[in-house]
Amino acid sequence: MNHTIRFASLAALIAFASQALAEPLQATLYKNPQCGCCEGYAAYLRDNGFNVDVKPTNDLAEISAKAGVSEAFQGCHTTFIDGYVVDGHVPVNVVRKLITEKPAIAGITLPGMPMGSPGMSGTKTKKFVIYTVPKDGKAPSVYAEE
Repeated sequence: MNHTIRFASLAALIAFASQALAEPLQATLYKNPQCGCCEGYAAYLRDNGFNVDVKPTNDLAEISAKAGVSEAFQGCHTTFIDGYVVDGHVPVNVVRKLITEKPAIAGITLPGMPMGSPGMSGTKTKKFVIYTVPKDGKAPSVYAEE
């Protein structure tokens, strides 16, 4: 009987953990009201298990700057996920790496609007370089390359 109780407890714990892992992460994406590729990135995140709330704004540069993304490193839109800023068309595997590793940074950014990046049209022509958004005023460094 003791084994039955242990097995039931273990099964309940596994079911609870599976349900918690299956819940989508919430993402809030700020974008220029006229930008279509930002909608493409939101759809890309949704297709990869995120619950995305899109907020059109004319203050995107200010939102990015307040999040710690310097002007030279700003992307096309600014997303907040799990306490981090994700600026630009960052591939979802790099976003998941950020959320899993939980580094002591404000977030990550893929500057500009690289062709072939998630949500952008065209063919990828060069490696995507994703930079850190530091909390401490230091210069950004390379976080990942794709």
